[in-house]
Amino acid sequence: MKILVVFYSMYGHVFRMAEAIAEGAGKVPGAEVVLRRVPETLPAAVLEKMGAAAAQQTLDHVPVCSVEELADADAIIFGTPTRFGNMCGQMRQFLDATGQLWMKGALIGKIGSVFVSTATQHGGQESTILSFHTTLLHHGMVIVGLPYAFQGQMRIDEVTGGSPYGATTIAGGQGERQPSDNELEAARFQGSHVATLAAKLAG
Repeated sequence: MKILVVFYSMYGHVFRMAEAIAEGAGKVPGAEVVLRRVPETLPAAVLEKMGAAAAQQTLDHVPVCSVEELADADAIIFGTPTRFGNMCGQMRQFLDATGQLWMKGALIGKIGSVFVSTATQHGGQESTILSFHTTLLHHGMVIVGLPYAFQGQMRIDEVTGGSPYGATTIAGGQGERQPSDNELEAARFQGSHVATLAAKLAG
């Protein structure tokens, strides 16, 4: 059973969540977890001006995902930063290249799940995940979120991401905030939950 975690991370926040997602999924017996990043679309000079070049270099060890790899997975968990309430352009461009998979019905019946990062507490975490789901539904995927069995999303003693739609983190206006312990635990829970359901579907 193959669990594919596909993400884009500009400053490292989504990558940290992706690692936690993979950790949780990897604890499910029989799960083979593969971490992949989507291709970068911005020139190196632009990334440098955005202060993202150093963070990008830390991702060099993660292979770039090919569209064909999606068809080989039993479940795909996508991670993206939010851009004005939607997925980032890099993820959008990657998904826009999956037309051949759609024509073949290659992703029908596979589990699809999403986690995100935003700069601010109410910066489009839920809208990004819900709008992402539209693409997955067009591919015929089975949508899985983060159930309230993860009690951490009920917390009111701290500022935290997380909703029934998926695990989330808040990066701060300058990217100064890293994923909290509660947010990372939400990601682990989501990874485990997806892998457990994928195992049942794989039968």
